[in-house]
Amino acid sequence: MFTKNFKNEVVEIRGHKIGLGENKLIKIPVDRLPTGTLIEIPVYIFNGKEAGPTILLQGGLHGDEVNSIEMIRRMLIDKSYKINRGCVIVVPLLNVFGFLNLSRDMHGKDVNRSFPGSKKGSLARRVAYYHMRDLVGNIDFGIDFHTGGEQRSNFSQIRYTATDVRAQELAEIFNAPYMFASSLIPNSFRNECYNNNIPILVFEGGESLRLDEDSIEKGINGTLNILKHFKMISDKIIIPVMGKSILIKKRKWIRADIAGLFSIKIKNGNKVSKGELLGNIMDTYGETKLEVLAPKNGYIIAVNNFPIVNMGDALFHIGS
Repeated sequence: MFTKNFKNEVVEIRGHKIGLGENKLIKIPVDRLPTGTLIEIPVYIFNGKEAGPTILLQGGLHGDEVNSIEMIRRMLIDKSYKINRGCVIVVPLLNVFGFLNLSRDMHGKDVNRSFPGSKKGSLARRVAYYHMRDLVGNIDFGIDFHTGGEQRSNFSQIRYTATDVRAQELAEIFNAPYMFASSLIPNSFRNECYNNNIPILVFEGGESLRLDEDSIEKGINGTLNILKHFKMISDKIIIPVMGKSILIKKRKWIRADIAGLFSIKIKNGNKVSKGELLGNIMDTYGETKLEVLAPKNGYIIAVNNFPIVNMGDALFHIGS
């Protein structure tokens, strides 16, 4: 539980010092394009006057997950980071190269499989190294915003590390529609933070290369819930009231038994009953149709939006 007496002090990043009550945008140089154009990572620091936690809010670890970038951008535009207490470090877009190339990766490497990084490794490993050293070394906890993969949409959900009690507490405060513990992935950002005793929440909502208004809204509201809980923002800020987050304890993917054209018959996020029709798989000539039925009672937390599927492809992620 959070029993620590938080004390945000002067934040120093790459020689820039941000004192109490100060806000600053700094740009961290990463690399150059073959044309010589310098690529930089913008980092906003909002340091309150009063003592409180220091939080990292991060988007675009995967460059094609534009929903995560848009959530943070809107909060910047709406001045949601008017911080009275504590400090918020905001990285709207970490993987600039992936974003420019409409790709999850950075020069063919997944940054989220490159931690703790290296001074002299690939670009992805160098970004991971300096990210941990210059930014993450300043924080008490963080929220890492993501989406589903290409044409796979995650319904708004918070993931946390099962053995991290503080992360679970943060997940409850965030109050996404669904929350669940997920395993640590070797060399991931969350794994490296866990090794350094820093709780990280992973928000998942929507799919890559597509904006999803419902996910954006829920991601912003959850973030404001965290900031308001720690009295970092004004009590006068009104956050839409949602039902209590549903804790998912078991999950499985429902997969295609045959190849064909796939159509969805239910909405992502819905509660479903065992035997309920979720979708159909049809052959391209209209001769066969296979019904995809719910194998148990539960909640649909992700769907595959791609209409052409092969045998074994993931169709629905169901949790109970």
